[in-house]
Amino acid sequence: MYNNRPQQRQFHSRPPFKRGFSSRPRGNRFGSKRIDVSRYISKAEAPVAQAPFVPAHAFADFAVDPKIKKNISDKGFTAPTPIQDKAIPEILAGKDIVGIANTGTGKTAAFLIPLLHKVLQNKTEQILIMVPTRELAVQINDEFLAFSKMLGLFSAVCVGGSPIYKQLRTLKYHNSFVIGTPGRIKDLVERKALNLAKFKTVVLDEADRMLDMGFVNDMRFLLAKMSPERHTLFFSATLSPDIEKLIKDFLKDPVRVSVKTGDTSKNVDQDVVRITNGANKIDILHDLLKQEAFDKVLVFGRTKHGVQKLSDALVKKGFTSTAIHGNKNQSQRQRALNDFKENRSQILVATDVAARGLDIPDVSHVINYDIPATHEDYVHRIGRTGRGGKKGKALTFLD
Repeated sequence: MYNNRPQQRQFHSRPPFKRGFSSRPRGNRFGSKRIDVSRYISKAEAPVAQAPFVPAHAFADFAVDPKIKKNISDKGFTAPTPIQDKAIPEILAGKDIVGIANTGTGKTAAFLIPLLHKVLQNKTEQILIMVPTRELAVQINDEFLAFSKMLGLFSAVCVGGSPIYKQLRTLKYHNSFVIGTPGRIKDLVERKALNLAKFKTVVLDEADRMLDMGFVNDMRFLLAKMSPERHTLFFSATLSPDIEKLIKDFLKDPVRVSVKTGDTSKNVDQDVVRITNGANKIDILHDLLKQEAFDKVLVFGRTKHGVQKLSDALVKKGFTSTAIHGNKNQSQRQRALNDFKENRSQILVATDVAARGLDIPDVSHVINYDIPATHEDYVHRIGRTGRGGKKGKALTFLD
């Protein structure tokens, strides 16, 4: 545990009992149950030696166009990941897929590679990809651009926070792939800029997150506009009764492909920072961020206003900090994310919009400046560190 007295800031294996701070779950002012304090404290597990994954296929084995294979090689891909190894042959066979996989397992390539081949076989084919956030849409489009070099294919990114007139103009041309968030896609459909009857393939990526964000009615509206004979690819990090219902409603006889590994939180040292009476949270954060080990830090806050205020305060204290939240337009959010990814900013302060789906390398620390609403949100937040077999650290501020 971190104590907010500088000379005593150190780790302990268990939090001491304090009056008025029970570890029992109890209500908070946001109406959700307080997460058991002990769940914020855990040492990263020692890595367990595992036999290296041996794929059943090589990329050369897949029945895809040679130009796609060249782009795969140019991108530096040498062997399929488990989700790619299992899903690509099934998608090429035209089967509906339920893919259960963690973020960072290569699932974007698992659906892009066979779908690019599908479009090359029939240039009139159009693919709809729905995702929960603007950043994930841009990330998928970047992957599309890499895999589709010299193929003569085009894409449109349709997300909120960007000028709709530019998207309306782009949609006047033929786009083999339309990638976007459900709300903006619905808007474009209602403006008759997008005719989903022409789309016979749909990818629902991070479907559990779209459900959490309240997009289910938009998803149902959009799928109803498509052909009932559509090819549906459904990817989720978790399964729940609500997700199972969506699978039943949206897919026909799907093949289930699960390569989900243990929670990324197992690679993360987790502890708490207690804020005692009279202590200033931002001063404690300042003292932490000055330490040498805190070289690439993702700080989570609860509200859009609070996140921006905190980032601005850190800049005034001399840190390179930027922010991502819903009040920023897409170009601002993408610039902030790129600055953090490319180490031009030491700190990214964000709402939960950055908790899932984004692949940000080498995050040294995740700090929950405001506690998350649920334990699942907590796991997704701290999963931004400890990636790629590396250890990470997560700290949660407790008032």
